[in-house]
Amino acid sequence: MRLHAEERIDRTVVLGIVSDTHLPRFGRALPRALLRGLKKADVQAIVHCGDLTDRLALDLLEEVAPVLAVAGNNDGTTLQRLLGERLILEYGGFSIGVVHGHAGRGRSTADRAFSAFAGEPVDAVLFGHSHIPVRTRRDGVLLFNPGSPTDKRLNPAYSYGILRVTSAGIRAAHRWYLTRTP
Repeated sequence: MRLHAEERIDRTVVLGIVSDTHLPRFGRALPRALLRGLKKADVQAIVHCGDLTDRLALDLLEEVAPVLAVAGNNDGTTLQRLLGERLILEYGGFSIGVVHGHAGRGRSTADRAFSAFAGEPVDAVLFGHSHIPVRTRRDGVLLFNPGSPTDKRLNPAYSYGILRVTSAGIRAAHRWYLTRTP
């Protein structure tokens, strides 16, 4: 599925990137630091890289900005049908692939996410699944995992990402916080 953003790139497009919210297992509200950070960044849209586990995460994020999402391995049949397993977003001539990263070829989550768009001219691949924040490049393609805003596992902090698309390219940065207080 390919979505086309109608925006011109004469200004910066700012996207909030989240994954692995696993709601309502981790509560019925999103962390205050996440919501505050997305609002402060003035995101035009939020991209969720899967494992919402319930429509609740979409509803809560949509209070901040429109949400584009893919389903992950913990998302039931209803969410899988609603969202699908991958997207390609286009902003200002740049293509951004979105996938959860749990399925496909490769030993690591990053390998599987990268291979999900093999042969397709994407400039970035956004993914989740491992809850491990990643920002790297492979063959000129930005690979970005925002981590999780609700389940840091063995990571020192909770995280999400901010992606900026300009005429010069795509830049991604992690945002960190220590408590998931709603």
